[in-house]
Amino acid sequence: MISNFRNMLVACAASSAMLLGACATTEAPKPAPAPAPAPAPAPKPAPKPEPKPEPKAKPEPEKKAKPEFLNIEEKIELQGMPFAKAEMTADNKKELDTFIGALRKATKARAVVQVSAVVVTGHTDRIGSLKYNMGLSERRAVVVKDMLVSQGVDQKVIFWEGKAFKQPIPVTKFCDNKMKRKQLIECLSPNRRVTVEVVGRAESLAKPKPKVEPKVEPGKPEPKAKPAAKP
Repeated sequence: MISNFRNMLVACAASSAMLLGACATTEAPKPAPAPAPAPAPAPKPAPKPEPKPEPKAKPEPEKKAKPEFLNIEEKIELQGMPFAKAEMTADNKKELDTFIGALRKATKARAVVQVSAVVVTGHTDRIGSLKYNMGLSERRAVVVKDMLVSQGVDQKVIFWEGKAFKQPIPVTKFCDNKMKRKQLIECLSPNRRVTVEVVGRAESLAKPKPKVEPKVEPGKPEPKAKPAAKP
């Protein structure tokens, strides 16, 4: 009985040795592989550049209305020149200064006059021959022409001529040749003259009148427009 128990112990020991040997020869289990690293996050898209604001269109300048021009015609007669002389009296010079000065000064209605042409015409009384008086009237015109040039009027726009006694002042028709010479010379004084005529243009400064629309009373229909006239 004791031998059987011993045999059992031996068998158990052998079995234990075999188990230990099997355990010793068996490889240890490999460690589980490390998990793959998470993929790097995708880079954020670059922010789109903000669109540049479109340049604002420059407002168109207001169209100025074309200026209106006035045709100017002015005339002056420098009367009472000395008998048989091509000279201007003090009054003649003063009158001409005033006349030219007014053209060069703007008024409420117009701007300064732009002179286009000046016509200077010399005259005489009827005493003496036509030939003599024609020459005298031309010399008188030249004297006034020179005065205008000295005042700054362009010589290129000045035209001069003599008319002798062909265009008398109407009132002198009452001067009778039967008068004494001194009285006749004095009576014919208005004919001894130089006429200055200026033609030009000036910008109109008059403000246009606003259009007045007809008032429509409440409750009344608006007036109908008149139909266009048939051609």
